[in-house]
Amino acid sequence: MKDIIETAREDGRLRNSLRMLQAGGVTETLRESGPYTAFFPTDEAFSVFPSEMLDAIANDRERLRGLILYHVVRGKLTMRELSRLEAIVTLQGDYLDIEGPPEGIQVNGATIIQPDVECTNGIYHVIDSVLLPRAIEARIPRRA
Repeated sequence: MKDIIETAREDGRLRNSLRMLQAGGVTETLRESGPYTAFFPTDEAFSVFPSEMLDAIANDRERLRGLILYHVVRGKLTMRELSRLEAIVTLQGDYLDIEGPPEGIQVNGATIIQPDVECTNGIYHVIDSVLLPRAIEARIPRRA
């Protein structure tokens, strides 16, 4: 078994998530012993994310790091464990709301499309959209 980063690299759907981790300087964190639970958006999720918003985040390392850490929590939380919770605190410091039945859990509205990918230092879940922390979202200009 491999760590979260090594395992995610083998999944062809997570290239953009891995690029963001690298650019935000979070790759090494997810190589540590943890355990961690990560929520990785698919490449398709990034393709429907507003490009202006993504550019604004990518050009500000602090925002980018915040966005990435918003997708990671301490501890190893399986789908079953998530189904028993209402919210979890991320490494960024904000909360993720958890809703839905065990077979269709949503985290802040993002559906877990592949749960419980086991790694040596935790677990990750593949999600269908990018999670945006409220503090970051409030600082990004919107189109009229």
